[in-house]
Amino acid sequence: MDTFAIGDRHFLLNGEPFRILSGAIHYFRVHPDLWEDRIRKARLMGLNTIETYVPWNEHSPAPGTFLVEEQLDLGRFLDLVAAEGMRAIVRPGPYICAEWDNGGLPAWLFSDPTVGVRSSEPGYLAAVGSYFDALLPLVVERQVTRGGPVILLQIENEYGAYGSDKAYLQHLVDLVKRHGVDIPLFTCDQPFGTMIEDGSLPELHKTGTFGSRSLERLAFLRERQPTGPLMCAEFWNGWFDNWGTHHHTTDAAASAAELDSLLSAGASVNIYMFHGGTNFGFTNGANDKGIYEPTITSYDYDAPLSEDGHPTAKYFAFRDVIARHFPVPAEVPAARPLQPESVVTVRSTLPLLSVLDGFGSAPEVAGPVPTSEVTGQYRGFCLYECTLDRGGVLAFSEVRDRAQFFLDGLPLGTLSRELGERAIVIPSGGMLQVLVEDQGRVNYGPRIGESKGLIGPAALDGDELIGWQIRALDLEYLDFDGAGPFTALAAELDGSGGVAGPSLSFATFEADGPEDRYLRLDSWTKGNAYVNGFNLGRYWSRGPQRTLYVPGPLIRKGRNVLAILELQGSATCDVRFVSGPDLGPDEK
Repeated sequence: MDTFAIGDRHFLLNGEPFRILSGAIHYFRVHPDLWEDRIRKARLMGLNTIETYVPWNEHSPAPGTFLVEEQLDLGRFLDLVAAEGMRAIVRPGPYICAEWDNGGLPAWLFSDPTVGVRSSEPGYLAAVGSYFDALLPLVVERQVTRGGPVILLQIENEYGAYGSDKAYLQHLVDLVKRHGVDIPLFTCDQPFGTMIEDGSLPELHKTGTFGSRSLERLAFLRERQPTGPLMCAEFWNGWFDNWGTHHHTTDAAASAAELDSLLSAGASVNIYMFHGGTNFGFTNGANDKGIYEPTITSYDYDAPLSEDGHPTAKYFAFRDVIARHFPVPAEVPAARPLQPESVVTVRSTLPLLSVLDGFGSAPEVAGPVPTSEVTGQYRGFCLYECTLDRGGVLAFSEVRDRAQFFLDGLPLGTLSRELGERAIVIPSGGMLQVLVEDQGRVNYGPRIGESKGLIGPAALDGDELIGWQIRALDLEYLDFDGAGPFTALAAELDGSGGVAGPSLSFATFEADGPEDRYLRLDSWTKGNAYVNGFNLGRYWSRGPQRTLYVPGPLIRKGRNVLAILELQGSATCDVRFVSGPDLGPDEK
């Protein structure tokens, strides 16, 4: 078996100096049939290690569960890393940020208001203990000391930017060691102020996170850690996008020059991201520093390997830099082939509000308006209903995050958290229905763990409304072939005009077999798209992204089903498959 240790100046693999040349790939953002391809392309760029976060909330969507199938098969992912002859770094959190829903913390955890967040509060620690009980055996058996690829394990994640609870950090250290983790443990924090000290312990190896001024950041790190190898655990070579902004890019040559500075200084590096992947379904996070900003579906990150797994100019610039310092394979990945374009026409549709019974019952909740967590569903959509005896101005403390209002089935308007809207005029009495979309839970800062839905009190002209009904709308998977009662209710369309929202619309298309596609929904407004039941993620006419990535393994030979959840309405029944991705205009 191999050994891996931290020396006075170097990482030591079997007692010999070892430079970590790592790239981040989040297995949960990539179709599992494509893991091997992405890992191999990391090796071809000259990397020797793959780093990944572990999203607690994805593995544990409900208390007492831990899923490891398909896209969550961390063991298989790490085995593929090993098969490629590479090492692995695992960052299990429990908090990961990652622009991921709730920073990876399960929303169900905070249904108990006494549970702490990223602290030594007993309820929180008990939940973390159960999570690590399920997760760590998968990692321990794949440590380098047991013949596996894993050489480092992270404790928490940039904790110095959040708190300084040393008892909490020590608890995590003791916990992972009790489970048999015997590889080095590390922390990563930004090299500013006291973050590095606050986010770590004396026994833990400290690393930095930054994307510029590399020599200055490394010097800051060395001042606070006089011995041990220097490492940038997140070399930010790109950035993520929010809805309504431009597509963030960084200059390939400038990023490559920073990487060269790092390597010339003798530092190890983890490129964040090497390959970003996609926020499929409802998994995107959000930021809120006074304004709520949900993250888009694409997590391309302007990374060296694009969202759909093809080398970019940055890939080759980084490869050239690495080749100045280390041997690099001669083989290079092929460029993206142009895919044929086609038009697909929606042929049937049905109003979402007409099929509510297909989503189960809506029990009445006594008292004030509840948050969406009472449904036991922690992502996506829920529907509120309340019978009003009169009209007036209906106001809430807050709307999280986007609410569409209907009175006796007729649309009244929309309230948006992003715009700070909290009140709407109700013209008369009747059956009020409110379709609320959770656009992504905050993944960074003090609003982690907050509730979703309509935040009370709900007051009609100052009088609090009570006696609400609420139901979860399970729209995580949507396949017309298996939609049951939806099939009989769908109205046929002739392909002209558009569709009203909120609605479910369906189309079919033919394919020769698995191949990447890029779905463009011009003249559609907002919603989610599905291929053969798989939720590709959110689209929105405000951009920046204009296409949704359809991984090739989702496409089957012959007939395929496209389903569209449109919330507002479209001006057309057509969508297009186009030749390549369009993530929107950049900031230049």
